[in-house]
Amino acid sequence: MSGDGQGNDHWFDDEAGPVVRPYAMTRGRTSHAVQHRLDLIALVVAEPDADDPEADHSLSPEHLTIVGLCHDSPQSVAELAAELDLPVGVVRVLVGDLVDERLVHVNRPVPPAELVDENILRDVINGLRAL
Repeated sequence: MSGDGQGNDHWFDDEAGPVVRPYAMTRGRTSHAVQHRLDLIALVVAEPDADDPEADHSLSPEHLTIVGLCHDSPQSVAELAAELDLPVGVVRVLVGDLVDERLVHVNRPVPPAELVDENILRDVINGLRAL
């Protein structure tokens, strides 16, 4: 058929092969229970003592790639999305699956509002010196 979206060529990319829609990777899920902790700069870290993820046949190749990338060094959610060339929402769901399986954990950076003001620290140091 022609390229009008009705034929099989619509689902095939000559260079990449068959096209898989992002929602197929997440089994139609658009969010995950841990998603509230997964902002773009949250760091995903592989659990060093986790079982071999390749032994778990329920994990997709994308899940395994995320664990592999995070095993070498912590990766932000944004970095994972860029490396996998997937939407951030899909990566959040996949990382949530891996958190549930205890293959990775997420470290959230301290929000700027919770950081101590540098001026306050200087005032404390100056006050201590004055004692």
